[in-house]
Amino acid sequence: MKYNTYTLPNGLRIIHLPATSPVVYCGYEINAGTRNELHDEEGLAHFCEHVTFKGTEHRKAWHILNCLESVGGDLNAFTNKEDTVYYAAILKDHFNRAADILTDIVFNSRYPQQELDKEKEVICDEIESYNDSPSELIYDEFENIIFNNHPLGHNILGNADHLRTYTTDDALRFTARFYKPENVIFFAYGDLDFNKMVNFLSKSTKDFGNCKPLMDIKSNSPLPIYEPKYIEKDKGTHQAHVMIGNRAYSVHDERRMALYLLNNILGGPGMNARLNLSLRERNGLVYTVESSMISYSDTGIWCTYFGCDPKDIKRCLKLTRKELNRFMEKPLTITQLNAAKKQIKGQIGVACDNRENFALDFGKSYLHYGWERDITNLFNHIDALTPDIIHQVAQDIFAEEKLTTLIDK
Repeated sequence: MKYNTYTLPNGLRIIHLPATSPVVYCGYEINAGTRNELHDEEGLAHFCEHVTFKGTEHRKAWHILNCLESVGGDLNAFTNKEDTVYYAAILKDHFNRAADILTDIVFNSRYPQQELDKEKEVICDEIESYNDSPSELIYDEFENIIFNNHPLGHNILGNADHLRTYTTDDALRFTARFYKPENVIFFAYGDLDFNKMVNFLSKSTKDFGNCKPLMDIKSNSPLPIYEPKYIEKDKGTHQAHVMIGNRAYSVHDERRMALYLLNNILGGPGMNARLNLSLRERNGLVYTVESSMISYSDTGIWCTYFGCDPKDIKRCLKLTRKELNRFMEKPLTITQLNAAKKQIKGQIGVACDNRENFALDFGKSYLHYGWERDITNLFNHIDALTPDIIHQVAQDIFAEEKLTTLIDK
């Protein structure tokens, strides 16, 4: 796996992974997301992602929508806590068309107020739909508790009433701060001539002056101290929704890989995950139980979720605690650890076969950390894990006095 990389004088970093497929995945990943919003900008990063498609200096909204659709391609975008992504899937013969439209919307969008006002209602409908899904909503509630109302914990969609106040000037102000070459990478995965790609992007962004690449631009707001909490909310839902978790490790922390493996054993996607076996298969108490971890550039979060009948909350909590204690009380055996390593490496291998997701993933790694995604290196890190390392991480993250619990019922 050999990447091609190059940095233009204006700071735009370019990364390309060759492939034999005629389909190309490419796009811009911007080092700005929810955590970069100021106190009066909640939801603005996501709002800008939506309205960036609504017209540029050179194209109207319809022309943007039709540009790739007319040749069978796909143009899409999404916003996360630390980045915003605009990307395309296209046959390689139409790569220049895709790169041109992506460059135009990212760097030349004008955010006309008339178009913004229409899109506000679309996003408000998205917010209402999200609010009607308590099993999804609790994740944002929980993350906001873990990060104590810091921007990193804010709901990506924002608040409908606040959203309706945003103007062209708000969108231009936010994108002027972050949508600039030194804070952006361009990624491509496909059968392309790298030198031609670099020349094309150089010409497309020639109006930007020389500057130094910037990385990991964050909000000036420092992370608050984590304080574990136990919170119950009466929401009148038919099912109770429960989350338990803790602050965890940043992407730079050596312990992150141990938690990654530990989390997969506990509540990963496999039907043999311990929480699934305990709460669902053996006791029939839940339909969904899972655990997850996210590593940000300077912190992280680990949590487990289940939905159950309100009368079964205490029993589910007790069973969950029992599984956490198993990891804390005794290290995994070599046989158990080797089986876990084999499973997670298989899952990673299958996931990497999804070329679109892999392209987005290696783009993100290069954007934030300058890393060239290397699966062999990842497997080597997994192989290096020992029972003692796993045990130490379990004792750190799963300690009962460190956990926050949120119950919506």
